[in-house]
Amino acid sequence: MKQLILDILAFFYKPFAKVMPFQTFRYLACGGGNTLLDILLFFVSYNFILKKQMLHLPFLTISPHIAAVLMAFVISFPTGFLLNKYIVFSDSNLRGRVQLIRYFLLVGVCLLFNYVFMKFFVEICHFYPTISKIFTTVLVVCFSYVTQKKFTFRVKSPEVLPAVEVSDTTAAE
Repeated sequence: MKQLILDILAFFYKPFAKVMPFQTFRYLACGGGNTLLDILLFFVSYNFILKKQMLHLPFLTISPHIAAVLMAFVISFPTGFLLNKYIVFSDSNLRGRVQLIRYFLLVGVCLLFNYVFMKFFVEICHFYPTISKIFTTVLVVCFSYVTQKKFTFRVKSPEVLPAVEVSDTTAAE
């Protein structure tokens, strides 16, 4: 499956080859696909599973839009992680558990950034919500890419042992 996805991405990458590295293209394609999946799952959950009704649990009632976000998250979080781990940043040599914890933290920070930037652009700058969402998405995607590349899925350089000096007298023996 991994090779099939990489082959498909390589085919569609050709027109973008002069504009961006393949890894950036893979990130945009996988992230974009996972975002579309998340929106589709939200839509289906909100409209057809929850039918726009409150979700009543034994000790808690959740509004339908929040419940739909959670339902979509249960699917899009693991798919996003797996795509990033095996397709986008496959050269990372960090342990999978470390990557998963870091990815979870990053997703939490990105959710917080989405909230803060939307509040800022809509309520302080008085931009239209759709324009605000576009600006927010661009900022968060840039932050997410750099963070995932440099932190979540970074490549640890191998430990370099100090060089042992050989003196001329030792080498002559």
